[in-house]
Amino acid sequence: MYRRIYMPVLCMAGVLLNIASNRFCIWAGIPLYLDTVFTISVTMVSGLFWGCLCGALTNLITTTFSFWGAYLFALCSIATAVITWLFTRLFSRELYLGTETPGNTVTLKVKVRSRRLTTVMDRMIALILLSFALCLAMSILGGFIAGFIQIVNPSLTDKWGISVWTISMFSENLPIILREILSRIPINIVDRLVSVFIGFGVAVFIKRKGIREKR
Repeated sequence: MYRRIYMPVLCMAGVLLNIASNRFCIWAGIPLYLDTVFTISVTMVSGLFWGCLCGALTNLITTTFSFWGAYLFALCSIATAVITWLFTRLFSRELYLGTETPGNTVTLKVKVRSRRLTTVMDRMIALILLSFALCLAMSILGGFIAGFIQIVNPSLTDKWGISVWTISMFSENLPIILREILSRIPINIVDRLVSVFIGFGVAVFIKRKGIREKR
């Protein structure tokens, strides 16, 4: 019963916070998306289904009453959840959200303390790898979607948000899809690093709070 209520509430909270953080960036003129921070958190805490749902709902609500092409970007949010979930399985030790260490002997505690720096470094490397994987995936997928929309409707050329900030860095002679992919990479490098580290921090906070409540 607890899980049936907790998961949907956590998912909807993630959706609302994703939208709020994205709107804040737009309002403050910050050239970042930050619309997947809590999709990452929800995926790490609740699993693939709830992460995908959180990402998809974020996009669907944000683009309500928009034209059909905008809804295709929900695929980027879903891909974020899938990649995050895969990394939590591939790096289960490094991205472990628990707070308890098995055993309670003095010897074990000393070993745990001596490995603290190694644990932190391993975790940071895993998070950085996740952020770069998301950067590449979002740049490629987002570039294909934006390029496809512009091919179908040329009047929308170069009107896809943050890519406009960097589009002038690349030659107009490049194929439109390649130009859209490359134009997203500089922003996505920063955006995904920030999103992954904040998202992981939020996931750890949620997990610890949930453990305390259950006790």
